Amino acid sequence: MRIVARLLLAALLVAAGVSHLTWGRRGYRIVVPDWAVRGLRLDKDAIVVASGAAEIMLGAALVALPRERRTVGALIAGFFMAVFPGNVHQWRTRRSAPLLRTDRARFVRLLLQPVPVAWALWTGENIGTNNVS
Repeated sequence: MRIVARLLLAALLVAAGVSHLTWGRRGYRIVVPDWAVRGLRLDKDAIVVASGAAEIMLGAALVALPRERRTVGALIAGFFMAVFPGNVHQWRTRRSAPLLRTDRARFVRLLLQPVPVAWALWTGENIGTNNVS
């Protein structure tokens, strides 16, 4: 079960990362708060591209680095927490993006944010003494 959950999470991260770099790029810029642009000294597009690249690398690492699974799981959980302010920004500004066209959908996403964090931590855990399960 954990292996399937790990592979699914990796696939979702890679798919999300690819969408950040291609068809969804414009929509993701909506989520980037202005304070992030000022603080990081990057434009919104650069932040979207960087987050997409990070998602691809994290998804690939979850599969390719089995001995580092716990660390990668923690990094993925941290990534999900790092993007949470952008999700709050999108909800507060009532900006639509693909799959998030209503205030209700954007609010539900906020409530569900702990799920991917827990998922990442759970899939990163080692089972028993076999470090590559």
